[in-house]
Amino acid sequence: MSPDFQPPPSWRARLAGYAATPQTIGESGARVFRLVADAQPTLFAKAGVAGTPADPTAEVARLRWLYVACVACSEVLAFDTGAGHRWVLMTALPGRDAVAAALPPERKATLIGGALRGLHAMATASCPFDARLDVRLADAHALVAAGLVDEGDFDDERRGWKPRAVLERVLETRPTVEDAVVTHGDACLPNLMLHADAFAGFVDCGRVGIADRHQDLGLACRSISHNLGAACVEPFLAAYGIAPDPARLAFYQLLDELF
Repeated sequence: MSPDFQPPPSWRARLAGYAATPQTIGESGARVFRLVADAQPTLFAKAGVAGTPADPTAEVARLRWLYVACVACSEVLAFDTGAGHRWVLMTALPGRDAVAAALPPERKATLIGGALRGLHAMATASCPFDARLDVRLADAHALVAAGLVDEGDFDDERRGWKPRAVLERVLETRPTVEDAVVTHGDACLPNLMLHADAFAGFVDCGRVGIADRHQDLGLACRSISHNLGAACVEPFLAAYGIAPDPARLAFYQLLDELF
């Protein structure tokens, strides 16, 4: 095992023979490892300090619900605690994330649009997780108050802003309606897996919950424009099937600065 990878003792027999490689993509603050062994399925392990934004507990609950609901995602194999950390072991999805996948950019955008359309078509009554604005804004207030917002990661148009100023603008521009659907919550390209010209599944699912569809559409449009080019936003929206509200797209992109 890698010296950086020290899993719970209860996992060690199960992971004998696996080599662990740290994964650096992602901004959750959690430590993520890709686990590979000869003639064994590839696995992923994620660890975070309990009670922090990197704690994977919320993601474990959401992955278990998604998996039972037959939504394409990783299966949770084990969940454990130790030394102030929480650990989750899960299966790997096939393929590569939608940034790295070897497909034409417009095809990627089309597949992502179809994947989000399918997720958003789920019955909200079946989802036990609430991510609507009252919940999200309470979380945003807490993160700002605790000094946990990374202002160095703000989008270019908000370079130099302070988290409190972003929060104030969020409160000023809060939409008066929410078109509630089951959302991923962080629908950026690195969290969407593609394989063999098809959508393979969702990863980093800790924000899954009922929210306005523009939560996902706003982040997906921004990520597609940045990673694939602005011309790919149109085929994404065509595959999704609706014309979004530009003001709500901008609002949810603004709100995401605080997470």
